[in-house]
Amino acid sequence: MFEKVKKVKRRLGRRDTEREVKNVALFVDGPNMLRKEFNLDLGEVKEEVEKLGAMKIGKVYLDQYAPDKLIEAVANQGFEPTVITTADVDAPMAVDAMEAVYNDNIDDIIIMTRDADFQRLLLKAKEKGKTTVVISTEQIAVALKNTADEVIILK
Repeated sequence: MFEKVKKVKRRLGRRDTEREVKNVALFVDGPNMLRKEFNLDLGEVKEEVEKLGAMKIGKVYLDQYAPDKLIEAVANQGFEPTVITTADVDAPMAVDAMEAVYNDNIDDIIIMTRDADFQRLLLKAKEKGKTTVVISTEQIAVALKNTADEVIILK
């Protein structure tokens, strides 16, 4: 189901030597990624993310149109469903992800989206010494693909 597009470029001298297991934060753009045509299994996504490290933050952003069953399924998979009452989840997702960028206990920032609007977030995360990963579909924005340290394409 997953294909790694780029290998992670680890930086020398990072905090990796202080901890055996890396701490990762995952932010999922629900309206962009949790679509019937992608047939996405959040359990498989979680397994893939846990290969990268211990998931300390796992938030799935949903809009006001998300059905109750979807919200329940997200919670049942161990993610924090974050329902936004406006149609656009990008700004709240970016704010929460930026908090993780400045959290010294988080090593990797993982975003699951196809949206190029998150490129600046990736750039700031890299500037702060975080490894960046994007999980997406084959319709990923080129800017994301070229900015992230690693890209995982859903199959």
